[in-house]
Amino acid sequence: MDKREIKSVIEGLLFTWGDPLSIKDIRDVLEIPEKEVNDILHEMIDEFNYERRGIQILKTNNTYQLGTRAEHFEWMKKLCVPKESKTLSAAALETLSIIAYKQPIIKSEIEAIRGVKCDKAISTLLEKKLIKEAGRLEKTGRPILYGTTDEFLKCFGLDTLKQLPQLKEIIEDKEEKNI
Repeated sequence: MDKREIKSVIEGLLFTWGDPLSIKDIRDVLEIPEKEVNDILHEMIDEFNYERRGIQILKTNNTYQLGTRAEHFEWMKKLCVPKESKTLSAAALETLSIIAYKQPIIKSEIEAIRGVKCDKAISTLLEKKLIKEAGRLEKTGRPILYGTTDEFLKCFGLDTLKQLPQLKEIIEDKEEKNI
């Protein structure tokens, strides 16, 4: 199979599957080396961007997925009627921030940082699949550890957690604005 055909199959796989696919998944289907799949995917990303296509290949935690371009949002929203509110309350955002920076973390540690209960916020974040149960702490009661999900990364346009702004940068920015 030539490279053009491989690209066509990869595009079809990403479109048909809908959810993110790993290079290993694509490699297994195409039966070609992982490096070749990786090189072709990055070439496709560059081509889609250069051609300003209506869709793009999104990379999140070493998985790939087709998505529309953010700059076309105004047109897309005319066609789509939202099913539910996508906004988060201030409490949920605070809780999500704490989890993102301190993960894995248990509920009592989140509540100690926030100074208030966070049951509703955690429930909302789990419902929206922005956080997940990341295991249990090996101590009395075996409390649940929470961490962020790939959905969190997608929602905030991040490839990895390393792209989160450093807390020092946020504090300095806040001080500059006298907030």
